[in-house]
Amino acid sequence: MRRILTALLLLGALVVAQPAHAAKGPGGLAIRGADVSSLAKSEALGGVYRDASGRAGDALRILARGGLNSIRLKVWVNPADGYNTKTQVLAVARRAKALGMSLLVDFHYSDSWADPGKQVKPAAWQSLSFEQLKQAVYAHTYDVLDALRRQGTTADLVQVGNEINGGLLWPDGSNSTWPNTAALLNAGYDAVKAVSGSTKVVLHLADGGDNGLYRWWFDNAGAHGIRYDVIGLSYYAYWHGTLDAFRANINDVATRYGKPVLVVETAYPFTTADADGWPNIITAGEPYPGYRATPQGQSAMLAKVAEIVRNVPNGRGLGLYTWEATWTGVRGNGWDPADPSSGNGWENQALFDYSGRALPALTVLGRG
Repeated sequence: MRRILTALLLLGALVVAQPAHAAKGPGGLAIRGADVSSLAKSEALGGVYRDASGRAGDALRILARGGLNSIRLKVWVNPADGYNTKTQVLAVARRAKALGMSLLVDFHYSDSWADPGKQVKPAAWQSLSFEQLKQAVYAHTYDVLDALRRQGTTADLVQVGNEINGGLLWPDGSNSTWPNTAALLNAGYDAVKAVSGSTKVVLHLADGGDNGLYRWWFDNAGAHGIRYDVIGLSYYAYWHGTLDAFRANINDVATRYGKPVLVVETAYPFTTADADGWPNIITAGEPYPGYRATPQGQSAMLAKVAEIVRNVPNGRGLGLYTWEATWTGVRGNGWDPADPSSGNGWENQALFDYSGRALPALTVLGRG
């Protein structure tokens, strides 16, 4: 309990709400979350979610009853399929807040995926001058967050950019020119705070086991006056280094920069089987040594990541979000918003199995 209170104090005014029915183990994480960005489209296409007993129900309610207390939703600017926009964010946020869950909003500042390999400007922003681009970042961020505030579902945390190892809105915001990166990120920060001074701004990098990257990036952030409240990390054990490297990095950055740290993306497969005819991204039977691609292996890996975050020095480990927990193998809900025939390649890492039933990892995460 003391660790939870310490984390909440570090996060300032953020109050991480928790359903009254969600059990919390001693020493549990303040944030026990799931990215559910694909949920609205899945439901529209007939996706069904079941609790551990097999009863069909609302996916968010199943997550909350399992002990999760926060959701993460990404925002695209003008995606081809019309999903992951303000419309869906407002609707899903309303449902989550009614269950007592907190909200992390993840701005990609793109019409599709933004990550370390691509930070593509939205089509509508392609011809803007740099000053106009800053204004667009501010206006878009403010618009979505103000709509959330006005419906009574103010965002608790906001990512200004997604996996911005190399900056954002390339080429203008590439960190080959740090002053530009800083100007765009600070425009987003200012918009967040203009809507709600208590909402915390997260800066999010991938490669959570790469300490050299994090020191280089956040040293430069400090040198160029980039404003933020929380350091966000992606950590996938099969991509981002050993668990020991992850532990060393997250402990170091929390101490070096004096900021709370939050794993905003992690996941692990529960099977090697395929559900939608689209090749899975992770297919190995043991993607990380000692952790099989089974329900038990998934639970063990996510419990280990949670343990590492829980033990960050000085209570600065806020928690974690498992990525795309509800992205099950629903036909038409694939990775490419412009191609309805694409599959998702991720359904073997969701928190629901191929019958839609909640997996054991859900309650493991719920205990924090």
